Formats: sequence, structure tokens, C-alpha cells
Amino acid sequence: MVESVLETIKNVLLELGPMGMILIATLDSSLLSIPEINDVIVVTRVLHHPAEVLYWPLFAATGSVLGCLLLYTLARTGGEAFLRRRFSPERIRRVEQFYARYGMFALLIPALCPPPTPFKIFVATAGALRYPRAKFMLTILLARSVRYYVEGLLALRYGRAVLHFMREHGIAIALGIGAAVALGYGLARMLSLRRPASLPHPSPTETPPPHSLNRERQRA
Repeated sequence: MVESVLETIKNVLLELGPMGMILIATLDSSLLSIPEINDVIVVTRVLHHPAEVLYWPLFAATGSVLGCLLLYTLARTGGEAFLRRRFSPERIRRVEQFYARYGMFALLIPALCPPPTPFKIFVATAGALRYPRAKFMLTILLARSVRYYVEGLLALRYGRAVLHFMREHGIAIALGIGAAVALGYGLARMLSLRRPASLPHPSPTETPPPHSLNRERQRA
């Protein structure tokens, strides 16, 4: 019953074109949870209208940013109490540890990954921890744009097999993305630690203080 209602809502909203896509992505990233809905729509749309691969993924990414911003704002206002009403203490603790260690990379990785990767708990925790709003939105926009554009381009080459591959290997994809981002983060940290600190440049000529000049004149 619920699935049929959601399917009807999806079809009605899609009649609105780009605005419908933005609304669906907004709802999915905030109040509702419709696994794979954005991925399915992006792939299906690109298959029927190949030229829309240039901009349709951006509509899905924009809606995702708006939905995540709503959830972020609710969690930022409600704080830890908001998190505890929706997630177990153990999951909250683990996600907070990820943020403490990796910063916004803890949000970037799940935003890039397809279902069944947990995502909303990372969004809500970012709000509860009061991460900078602009940095939060930029991270979501970047990650979701990359994800949907890659899906759209792959759909042009492989068709709906892209969705089947994501369903069958979603966890492996998530682990691969996580490992790649972690490796990049580790290399960046290592290079930054190896970079020598800049030393102050000595002045070419040093002017003696005035009292030293006076003493020299008195001796003369």
C-alpha cells in the first residue's frame, strides 16, 4: 500500500519535469526514505532522453542538498536529543568518532555511495555537531553531483544494467569509494607533514638601534 502511494507521488511529481525531480530528491533526503529513487529516475531519464545527461543529474543533486539542509537544520536545532530519538546510542557514537577523525570526509563518503550505505545519520550528526553550514552544503553538492553524473554517463553506455550492478554490489562499491577517499586523505596528510616549514628571511642589512649610534659618537 505504502509503496503504491509513493509510486503514485513519484509519477505525479515527475510530470512537473525538473521541479518534480528536485522535489522528489528533497523529500527523499529529508522527511521520507525511498531507497534508490533518485538513482532510478536519473538513469531512466537519461535512457529516454540522452541529451539530458548534461543537466538532469544536477536537478537530483540540488534536491538532495535542499533535503539534507532541512534535516541538518532540524538536527542542529534539536542537538543530541534529536539524534537519540532516531538513532541508537552506539550508531551515534561511531558516527561522531568518524567526524572527529575525518571531518567532512565522514560525510563525503556516504554521500558518494549508493544504497544500502547509511547516509541520513551522517547528515543529522553534522547538524548536531554544528558543522559549518556552507561547508556542509558544498560537500553534499559535490558528492551527489559526482554520483549522479557518473550514473548518467554509465547509463548511456550500459543502460539499466547500471542499476542492477549497484543493487548487487552496493556494499563493495561503498567500500571501494571509502578506501579510495581514505587513501587520498592519508596521502594528503603525509605530504602536508613532510612539507618543510618556511623559515624567516634575514634582513639584508641590520640598522643598529639609536642608542648604539650615540655611544659610538661619544667614544669618537
